[in-house]
Amino acid sequence: MTMEHWNALLVSHVVAALFVLAIGPVQIFRRRRDRIHRTMGCLWVAAMYYVCVISFWIVSEGHFTWLHGLSAFTIVTVTLGLVSAIRRNIPSHRGNMVGSYVGIAVAFVFAVAVPGRAIPQLLAEDPATAFYVAGLVVLSVVVVFVSLMRGGRTGGSGSVSAAAVLAAQRGARRVDSTVPAGRAGLAEKRAGQPATGRPAS
Repeated sequence: MTMEHWNALLVSHVVAALFVLAIGPVQIFRRRRDRIHRTMGCLWVAAMYYVCVISFWIVSEGHFTWLHGLSAFTIVTVTLGLVSAIRRNIPSHRGNMVGSYVGIAVAFVFAVAVPGRAIPQLLAEDPATAFYVAGLVVLSVVVVFVSLMRGGRTGGSGSVSAAAVLAAQRGARRVDSTVPAGRAGLAEKRAGQPATGRPAS
């Protein structure tokens, strides 16, 4: 297909690319590697795969460009980063993901800066729509991140409480197991119950 007119495929490609660009800084500069990082990372990887794969159906003048080669390379680096995360190889994971983000950022700058492409035409003809869509994408990323933050705090406090209850139960069991048999028998007699292993009086 040509890039003379906007269509659903091209629009989804641009929106997904904006989504990737918006999530990237959150993932790169946020130090904590927790549930929020993993969830946002899954969204980022899915959007990145979509951007790269869909690009092969978006061609200019009937042939591929170096951008399609960059898409193929990015698919490889994202996959390597994902595998590295699964294997707990953090340096390799970080390097591949940061490299993938830099690659798509370069491609986006090229897509915006080169005259005659779809995005510069949209910016020239209807800048309000372009900024509106970009704002919605950024807002959606903020909403997802804040929702995960609040959910993480709620879940974190719940998990701490559960851990505290389990610790208390284990401590109680240890205390019970260390009470001497004689004391246990006296306690049972005082309660009017026979001690374990002794006949009732």
